[in-house]
Amino acid sequence: MESLNALLQGMGLMHLGAGQAIMLLVSLLLLWLAIAKKFEPLLLLPIGFGGLLSNIPEAGMALTALESLLAHHDAGQLAVIAAKLNCAPDVHAIKEALALALPSVQSQMENLAVDMGYTPGVLALFYKVAIGSGVAPLVIFMGVGAMTDFGPLLANPRTLLLGAAAQFGIFATVLGALTLNYFGLISFTLPQAAAIGIIGGADGPTAIYLSGKLAPELLGAIAVAAYSYMALVPLIQPPIMRALTSEKERKIRMVQLRTVSKREKILFPVVLLLLVALLLPDAAPLLGMFCFGNLMRESGV
Repeated sequence: MESLNALLQGMGLMHLGAGQAIMLLVSLLLLWLAIAKKFEPLLLLPIGFGGLLSNIPEAGMALTALESLLAHHDAGQLAVIAAKLNCAPDVHAIKEALALALPSVQSQMENLAVDMGYTPGVLALFYKVAIGSGVAPLVIFMGVGAMTDFGPLLANPRTLLLGAAAQFGIFATVLGALTLNYFGLISFTLPQAAAIGIIGGADGPTAIYLSGKLAPELLGAIAVAAYSYMALVPLIQPPIMRALTSEKERKIRMVQLRTVSKREKILFPVVLLLLVALLLPDAAPLLGMFCFGNLMRESGV
């Protein structure tokens, strides 16, 4: 009987919470949209599958070693961690102390959890190596640069104003987050509001990179929100476009005003990088990878 009870307790179904069940359903919905409806499959498929992996009960694939320790609720181990943090030996108090602790202290607690026999999940390791270090957004931006054709922009530079409109979305989102904080609805600091605001620019890699610098605690939520809403653009845009344009206008076929030479396309990423990086050095990492990817595309390397 004890063996049967141990078997049942080891099943994920016995520990499935309401939040995990909802997220599993959301993940399945994202997979369905990606596979059946072809809505941005390159975005929604990995997001949906990652959601399934991270919300499987008791698997701990998205937990760090320290989070796994806290999830097991071992009184002796909690007491050791609490003594190091000078707080009460309960999970809630330890989490609050960790949130206020310096990164070096958090790293020490993580190493202590590893010494106690806990290991981080595979998704937690991937997050630390790829996203937490800032490498993944840079590599993604290089890929985006390699996929981008600046020919239409170089042929008609006035279209640059269309891209500049994204900046209004950034400032509107920042002000929206600060407004929520002002009225006490949701508490956001200025760095958190700035990290959230980048979502308004419809740029996933930049949102991940900046949130990792300004608000690492919100990185997961910001990444999912940014890529989810961008993936649903094909679903959101059509009714808006039909409402604002006539059928005749929608049938207009846009043609490029002039042929852009190979030399122009090669010089553009180099000149762009030099101009922007010299004025705003902080933008050099992301913009540098973007321009590098575009230069490889245009040079044929």
